Amino acid sequence: MHIDEVRTIAVVGAGNMGHQIATLCAIQGFRTFCTDVSADALARAEAFVGGYLPGRVAKRKLSPEAARQAFDNLRFTPSLAEAVGEADYVIEAAVEVLELKRGIFTQLDSLAPPHAVLATNSSSIVSSRIADATRRPEKVVNLHFFNPALVMKLVEVVQGPHVAEDTAQVSMDLCLRLDKTPVRLRKEVEGFLLNRIFFAIFHEAEWLLESGVASVEDIDKACVFGAGHPMGPFRLMDLTGIDLAYTLAMEKFRRTGRREDLPPPSVVEHYVRGEFGRKTGKGWYDYGD
Repeated sequence: MHIDEVRTIAVVGAGNMGHQIATLCAIQGFRTFCTDVSADALARAEAFVGGYLPGRVAKRKLSPEAARQAFDNLRFTPSLAEAVGEADYVIEAAVEVLELKRGIFTQLDSLAPPHAVLATNSSSIVSSRIADATRRPEKVVNLHFFNPALVMKLVEVVQGPHVAEDTAQVSMDLCLRLDKTPVRLRKEVEGFLLNRIFFAIFHEAEWLLESGVASVEDIDKACVFGAGHPMGPFRLMDLTGIDLAYTLAMEKFRRTGRREDLPPPSVVEHYVRGEFGRKTGKGWYDYGD
């Protein structure tokens, strides 16, 4: 497939990542469908777009004409069949649970046109663990956006051993059309590129906290004022979601069976209390105000 053949994009999952990816695709001129099994998630996504696009116009980041075109390009629907029925490229953005993703990809394989690329936005699950749930493994690829997807420039394209060359290339080209900066991984590796680096930082930061060496605030300050990071690891975890950190760790533990892969106690405590970070108003920091 050539990038000029990609005209319709479907995003499966209307959560924080999904609705931002869908909005991005619509702004960049693609006919875009966004779907979710949750009516509430779809309503929140539609409300987000209704506020975001006028906000961009007010800040003179987007012309009124471009905003109107983006509105016209984007459709929210609870029907997976409607969303992917005419799609040239599908981006799955569901939660980080392998069996859930495999089930989604089985449905996508039967509902999407045979030529469509089926991409997963997973931040850790390699597409070779999903591809055999379809009859088109050569068209199943990792396309990993970073949060917030409307802002962050980096996208990781992971070319596993099953991924056809033209699938990887059209994915790279799509990122460029979306005004992103893609990097191509020619081998699958857990955590991909940037998250492998982040995981090492998170591991050490959590060890320092659990060992009583330093507080959340001081660890974050060290990374910001010493290493020049825009935010520390705990502040970043609040942004991406402590629930995501917990889920990723549990998925890894289920795969390896190693106790050291379990989420640390402090992460578990926040998770069971429903303190996921910014989206719940409290995580490592309090966002009540």
